[in-house]
Amino acid sequence: MITKGIKELCEEAESVIETMSVQEVMKVSTDDDVQLVDIRDIRELWRDGAIPGATHAPRGMLEFWVDPNSPYHREEFASGKKFIFFCAGGMRSALAAHAVHNMGLAPVAHMAGGFGAWVKAEGIIEPKEPKLPKT
Repeated sequence: MITKGIKELCEEAESVIETMSVQEVMKVSTDDDVQLVDIRDIRELWRDGAIPGATHAPRGMLEFWVDPNSPYHREEFASGKKFIFFCAGGMRSALAAHAVHNMGLAPVAHMAGGFGAWVKAEGIIEPKEPKLPKT
């Protein structure tokens, strides 16, 4: 039997990391010192679209992309920018931001309500087309 559920894990994460409202994120989304990070599965982006300028870092690879000693490291995570994570509804991003915070990445935050809140607030979205293999 588990001793801590997802609700408790998210509450724990949000007690440590900054949680930003969608309105706060919209205000800083084009700031050169801020990088939005979409951790949704690629199929969610294809289906629902994406926030312009957000980088896609699938949740399953996030720690590998952040770690400079990983063979999968992505230089954008060494940029010194503030990283604001989001997912569909705000739970996965709380856990993701907490995980990379624990790795030492700073500053980090996550967007309450996720992509769903962005859409509800009439934030700009763009289609994300699947990349087909070259023939």
